[in-house]
Amino acid sequence: MAVTEEPHDVITMGRIGVDIYPLQTGVPLPQVETFGKFLGGSATNVAVAAARLGHTSAVISRTGNDPFGEYCHQALRGFGVDDRWVTPVNRYPTPVTFCEIFPPDSFPLYFYREPKAPDLELVPEDLDFTAIASARIFWVTGTGLCAEPSRTTTLTALEARAESRLRHPGGEPAATVFDMDWRPMFWGAHTGDADEPGDAEEAGQAVMAEARPYYRQALANATVAVGNLDECEVATGTREPDACADALLEAGVELAVVKQGPKGVLAAHRDGTRAQVPPHPVEVVNGLGAGDSFGGSLCHGLLAGWDLEYTMRYANAAGALVASRLACSTAMPTPGEVEELLRG
Repeated sequence: MAVTEEPHDVITMGRIGVDIYPLQTGVPLPQVETFGKFLGGSATNVAVAAARLGHTSAVISRTGNDPFGEYCHQALRGFGVDDRWVTPVNRYPTPVTFCEIFPPDSFPLYFYREPKAPDLELVPEDLDFTAIASARIFWVTGTGLCAEPSRTTTLTALEARAESRLRHPGGEPAATVFDMDWRPMFWGAHTGDADEPGDAEEAGQAVMAEARPYYRQALANATVAVGNLDECEVATGTREPDACADALLEAGVELAVVKQGPKGVLAAHRDGTRAQVPPHPVEVVNGLGAGDSFGGSLCHGLLAGWDLEYTMRYANAAGALVASRLACSTAMPTPGEVEELLRG
């Protein structure tokens, strides 16, 4: 008799690559002498965060057919993340990302994704629609919309997921999360080349206008939207937190999560429930992975059926723990670590 495979708790779709981070803080890249190599990419980090919290997770993405691509597979398996849907692209190298670490709030990123990142080569034929439909949470990111064929593939996956209307054992509905993950340089905005400040602002507004229709399509087939104020502005045209949440709910999602940096997080549900939760105070070492840790813990709370305020408190604490550590993927916390921080 055939064995039926259990659905994944979380499947993420989006960026994967290698993070090359300084092992020295407060030092500009030209003077850095030691680096560490880590698994990276926002969607990938969310899958790792979910796995660290005890969930079955998988990633849908593509790497180069190179040693860094093999490293990504090894690292995913090491974290207990299913890598079967991470496939190689022969003509493009695995992306590499460098950063500078200037605590508490400056962490410049330098993406090496030229001539094109393999994750943007995802096509609908790469998708396992049965697995996507049956996953308890399906998580996609806004950067998957920045270029073809990934744009069509991302929207196709969301539409297929929405059409499935699957309900899982126990009666709980599936969640489809759109992480708005805004990186204007991936959309062709090189605002640093602008001659005048006004030119940079105009370039930024132009790429937002280009992206907005695709973000709206994604929101129409998602049940949860997550983003900071910049990302909310791309999707809604506004930066006021409550207005952002209202606009995201009007766009079709059931839960809108608006991250406000030092002001904490606002979460609003279609049923009228709202939660405004302050950030959890920590000494920041590297803030780059905090949002992905937050995302994995958001999945954890959704899967557990927690109330909105506790889910946000837990996710904030998980993000704070990663911000207090140097790396991203290897820094994702366990449930015990998050609970200890919450107890104070």
